[in-house]
Amino acid sequence: MNPNTATEYRNLPLNVLIPSKTNPRRIIEDDSLRELAESISVHGVLEPLIVRPVTERDFEVVVGGRRFAASKKAGKNDAPCSVRNLTDAQVLEIQLVENLQRRDVHPLEEAHGFHALLKLEEPKYTIEQIGAKVGKAPAYVASRARLTELIPAVVEAFYAEEIGVGHALLLAKLQPAQQEAALASCFREDWGGAAGKAKRIVLPVRHLQYWIEHNVLLLLKQAPFNKRDAQLLPAAGSCVDCPKRTGHNKLLFADVSGNADACTDPTCHAAKLEAHVQKQIAAKPEIVQISTAYGKTQDGSKIITRSKYVEIKSEKPDTPEKAKWPEFKTCRFITEAIVSEGIDKGEVRRVCAEADCPIHHPKKQSAKADASFKAEQDKSRKEQALANATGMRVLQTIIAAVPVRLMKRDLLFIAEQMLPLLDDKRLEMVARNRGIRAKEGESAAKLLSAFLRKAEEGIVGKLIVEAVILLSASKQADGGKILRAAAQAYKVDPDAIALKVKHEFTAKEKARSAAKTEPKPAPKALKKSA
Repeated sequence: MNPNTATEYRNLPLNVLIPSKTNPRRIIEDDSLRELAESISVHGVLEPLIVRPVTERDFEVVVGGRRFAASKKAGKNDAPCSVRNLTDAQVLEIQLVENLQRRDVHPLEEAHGFHALLKLEEPKYTIEQIGAKVGKAPAYVASRARLTELIPAVVEAFYAEEIGVGHALLLAKLQPAQQEAALASCFREDWGGAAGKAKRIVLPVRHLQYWIEHNVLLLLKQAPFNKRDAQLLPAAGSCVDCPKRTGHNKLLFADVSGNADACTDPTCHAAKLEAHVQKQIAAKPEIVQISTAYGKTQDGSKIITRSKYVEIKSEKPDTPEKAKWPEFKTCRFITEAIVSEGIDKGEVRRVCAEADCPIHHPKKQSAKADASFKAEQDKSRKEQALANATGMRVLQTIIAAVPVRLMKRDLLFIAEQMLPLLDDKRLEMVARNRGIRAKEGESAAKLLSAFLRKAEEGIVGKLIVEAVILLSASKQADGGKILRAAAQAYKVDPDAIALKVKHEFTAKEKARSAAKTEPKPAPKALKKSA
């Protein structure tokens, strides 16, 4: 048949038919294909294949790849065909529309159809044009086409139905380097079954959405570097023109919270942060470099650790008590510093890093301090210790009264989000209440996180209530008010506890006084030598 002849229906031998390379639908040897072959062996092919001539002898199967495969499996020699003269673009359109009308088409097959149309040089298709042809919204087409950028591990999990289409659509928006970690966050291990064996359970799509927004997406408005500077990192160019920016493709990232403009490539973001820091240091060699991370810096590093500087707050203190804090005071040693390591890297701050500063780094009282001042200090420390011990005991009693209601995965999620909000002192308090003591260089937060993953639901729930109380107390001038409110909610009597703690302190004080006044035994006389 001449390729230019009109469309017609013919029975064509199977040996002149060629499977289409552009058909997005996968032909899989499964039960449904075997059933189709059995049906064809009895009834024949009821719906003609759509084919187009590619040579004088051969024809490409545009639509009907499964019927063609099943006919060969059934031992047929020919099949009814609708022969049409079609362009490459028309073939792709027909294959896409035909597949969309089928219920069993996989979203990835649909994605490859959209992607093939978008790749055509002539004619050129836009997302909107494809959406109009197939009766879908542009956002639908954009998100489906993005599925072709999934890494093999995600594709495998998607075809195996280990994750749903909602998970796949979210994962496809990430860069390949982040997809693997994000895939792991789609599951949790359930150890409630047979001993030593964990069952992998897929988590809801909203859990993955939250994980991505808090672990991958980086809000560009918070970045300290110039987003328009194409020369900051020449290989990456300007953030404004970057296709990995959520604001660059609002159709694809319409579900980002508040439709905020964020970077989806943490590796590139980190490289730009480092380039920004080095640029600032080169421009101001005298600028102090500080770390907001915990632990020690590398030997020979110019970066000053947290314990060796005081950051000066830009805002004014809102209470008389805060006005006495070192971070709200000024001195002649205050200088400009840049965060070179840790959270808020690249930000410029004002700090005092002078070890001899009497305001921000006061020395300890000398041994010859005034006796009355020392007594006053001792009294103040005892009162503070008594108050702390009372507060701790009230808090412990409240925690003991907390009931178990939520599932562990929910409790664990809340706890892990709250712990980083606590300062070092309160983190150590929470850890100490559970017998956890961080050694030098260890992070109390990491130790607590590891502890929680092995803990029972009730213990995690109690820790959440404790963290809420401590966090609320740290945000208000009268922290005791929060403790009293919690005590009332959980029917704890703080006055009775305070009295008991006071008696314990008095007993310890008497024991120490008695030990001091008890006469020392007289030394034994030396025996005379014989």
